[in-house]
Amino acid sequence: MGEKRDSVYMHRFAILTAIATFFLIMAGALVVGNEAGLAVPDWPLSYGTWMPPMEGGVFYEHGHRMVATTVGFLTTVLVLWIWRKEPRSWVKRLGWTALAAVIVQGVLGGITVLYFLPAPVSITHACLAQAFFCIVLSLAVFTSPAWQSVQESHEDSDSPAFRHLCLAASAAVYIQLALGAAVRHRVLGVLAHLLWAGMVTVIMLWMARRASVRWHQLTSVHRLSGAIVILLILQLILGAGSYFIREATKNAVQPQFSTVWITTAHVAIGALLLGFSWVLTLMAYRKLPCSSKIYSMAGTPEKSLV
Repeated sequence: MGEKRDSVYMHRFAILTAIATFFLIMAGALVVGNEAGLAVPDWPLSYGTWMPPMEGGVFYEHGHRMVATTVGFLTTVLVLWIWRKEPRSWVKRLGWTALAAVIVQGVLGGITVLYFLPAPVSITHACLAQAFFCIVLSLAVFTSPAWQSVQESHEDSDSPAFRHLCLAASAAVYIQLALGAAVRHRVLGVLAHLLWAGMVTVIMLWMARRASVRWHQLTSVHRLSGAIVILLILQLILGAGSYFIREATKNAVQPQFSTVWITTAHVAIGALLLGFSWVLTLMAYRKLPCSSKIYSMAGTPEKSLV
C-alpha cells in the first residue's frame, strides 16, 4: 500500500516538473522575443549577485535563470526519488538521462551569454529544451498508475501502423520547432519553416483521422488526438499572425509587445503540440503493439521495450 502511494506521489511530482519545464520554455521565448539574452552579461551570477534589480531586460533574462534553477532542482529531486523507489531499471536510466540533459542545458545557457549568443549554441539550447520536455513527460507517463497497470492490448495491423504515425508526427513537430528556433535566431529564412508546417499539418491530420476512424473505442487516444488537432489549428493561426506582425513591425526600434507575446504563444503551443504528440506516441506503443510481439513496460518479470 505504501509503495503504491509513493508511486502516485512520484507521478504527481513528475507532472509538476513537466509543467515547470513548460513555463521554462515560455520564459526562454520571452528572453528571445524581448532581445534580452545579453541583458545580464555574466554567468552564473547576474551582475555579480544572485538577485539583481529586476528591471528592463534583466527581468526576462534573470527571471529565465530563476525558472531554470527551479526546474533543475525539481529534476534532481525527481531523479533521486526514482533512483530510490522505482524498481524498473530502464526508468532509472531515463531519470539519469533527464538529469544529464538539464545540466547540459544549463551549461549551454551559460555559453550563450559568455560568448555573446552564438547562433548554433542558442539553437541547440532551444532544441534541447524541447527534448528535455519530452523526457520529463515520459517519466510522468511511465510512473503513472495507468501505465503500470495491466491493460488490454489491441493489435494494430494497419500500414503504416498508428504508433508509427504518432512517432512520425512527433519527429515532424520537433523538426519544425528546430526550424523555428533557426528563424528566431536569424540563421534561416521563413520559407523552410512555412513549407515544413505543411508537412506537419498533413501528418497530424492523417494521425488524427486514423485515431478517430480506427481507434475511437480507445477513449484516451481519441481525446488526445482531438486535443492535438485543436492545438494544430491554434498553432497555424499563431504562426500566420506571428509572421504578419513581424513584417509589420520589422522597422521598430524595440521589440513590440504584440510581437513578443504572439511569438511566445507560438513557441508555447508548439511545445504543447510536441508534448501531446509524444505522449500519444507512448500510449500507442503501449496500447497498440505490433502483431508479432506484445510489449510490456509495466512490470519487472516481462521483457520491457526499453
